[in-house]
Amino acid sequence: MEMKKITSFTIDHLKLTPGIYVSRKDMAGETVITTFDIRMTSPNDEPVMNTAEVHTIEHLGATFLRNHSEYADKVLYFGPMGCRTGFYLLLTGDYSSSDIVLLMKEMFSFIASYEGEVPGASARDCGNYLDMNLPMARFLAKRYLHDVLTDIQDSQLYYPE
Repeated sequence: MEMKKITSFTIDHLKLTPGIYVSRKDMAGETVITTFDIRMTSPNDEPVMNTAEVHTIEHLGATFLRNHSEYADKVLYFGPMGCRTGFYLLLTGDYSSSDIVLLMKEMFSFIASYEGEVPGASARDCGNYLDMNLPMARFLAKRYLHDVLTDIQDSQLYYPE
């Protein structure tokens, strides 16, 4: 049986740079679900993120988003891409990439400056709680904030042709 490529496999990853992209939009009944590609590293061009920092960013990012005053009830999912070059964020609603730039600035600022115990980093709360690296997660969040989000360009908001 021949299967069609899923949408994310049709993006030219050789041209893709760090940014915020709308990966897809789906309908769940009458509700639009927007899936964002929060791309933190250049695919196939620079090292991928290690699992410990990805795991830490996931815990901090999900905690931040689910406690956000405006977006908490719109967040369906925040988690890592299997390739470890970024994260997916699924929100209820019809959004463009530019709509969430401020939200991502807030989230990555939160992660970049976070101190203390990582939320959910205990044996009771997480299936792999020892695989965390807060210093590296903070470093990557600062880098993404500085290199991508501070002065994000249109080319970092729309997938390359």
